[in-house]
Amino acid sequence: MALRKEQIIEEALQLLNESGLEGVTLRKLAKRLGVQAPALYWHFNNKAALVNEMAEAILQTEFADLQPRGDGEPWQDWLIHTLNRLRKAMLSYTDGGRVVAGAHLSLTMAKISEVAIQSLHSAGISLREARLIVLAATRYTFGHVIEEQTSPPSPEEIKGFDFEQFKREHPLMVQSIEEYFASGRTVDDLFNDGLKIIVGVYRTI
Repeated sequence: MALRKEQIIEEALQLLNESGLEGVTLRKLAKRLGVQAPALYWHFNNKAALVNEMAEAILQTEFADLQPRGDGEPWQDWLIHTLNRLRKAMLSYTDGGRVVAGAHLSLTMAKISEVAIQSLHSAGISLREARLIVLAATRYTFGHVIEEQTSPPSPEEIKGFDFEQFKREHPLMVQSIEEYFASGRTVDDLFNDGLKIIVGVYRTI
């Protein structure tokens, strides 16, 4: 039976969840599928092409149907909601942020950007500013998710780290972090507050 492209992508995403992006290789994928590596080249010329299709599959979990801003809907609310969907899609897979951020030929990501720019431009934002806002907010989302999915320091890495000295040398940073989360705020709140600053609707609480 011929190997289907969708079958390869599905197996690649399973491998991604198990081993992370570094663990996804055409050789490992071929072994899991019970074929020789050259069989995969009928569908993907290289790993970059495979990663692009993996990104498409990840994004389609949230963006199979993307509608522009509705009449009367504030563009800020629409953009924040849309980027929360983007974050959700990327967080649903190990290293999903790195996969999507690195898929420079993703047609789904291009559509998200196009609809976002259209939604802002139709609300009276200049085309130039709409593009810059969407670019900044999207890259912020990529970076936030990639950081969320980065493994914390291991016990060996932490061993010997002088936290008290760190606090003395970075008092304002430590204080601001403690104050932010003291009232029960979560990483979700942190993500959305950052977005609100980008779109200009943040209010001090």
